[in-house]
Amino acid sequence: MRPITASRPEGLTIGKLSQLTGVNIETIRYYEKIKLLPAPSRTESQRRIYGATETRILAFIRRSRELGFSLDEIRALLRLGGPEKASCQEVREIAAHHLDDIRAKISDLRKLERLLAKTVAQCTGTMAPECPVLDILDIRRPQ
Repeated sequence: MRPITASRPEGLTIGKLSQLTGVNIETIRYYEKIKLLPAPSRTESQRRIYGATETRILAFIRRSRELGFSLDEIRALLRLGGPEKASCQEVREIAAHHLDDIRAKISDLRKLERLLAKTVAQCTGTMAPECPVLDILDIRRPQ
């Protein structure tokens, strides 16, 4: 796989980069601010100019976020794909940890689904004081 940081300048504005990658302009600026995305070149009038490197990195970040990776995990993955060239083992460890987190969330969601399904099934549709759905949501409810 080619490194994420391979570059070829194309002179894209932030708006065009946003359109190409599907990432909001303010999000792009935020990624620059936290140094997840490298600072772009600027024109004489200080307008940001992006190239293939930033486009590829931003697309990588977006896809990683869609898959639920945290910003710190993405930063580590980008670093591993960069000039230091980490082994696949290091990348695998990050992905495996993330997979464990996803499986834990799925387990929690299944438990929540069962609890809510049971509660909804108990709901008779009568007035609110007798509603099991409201009861389960009420933090003052005796357990």
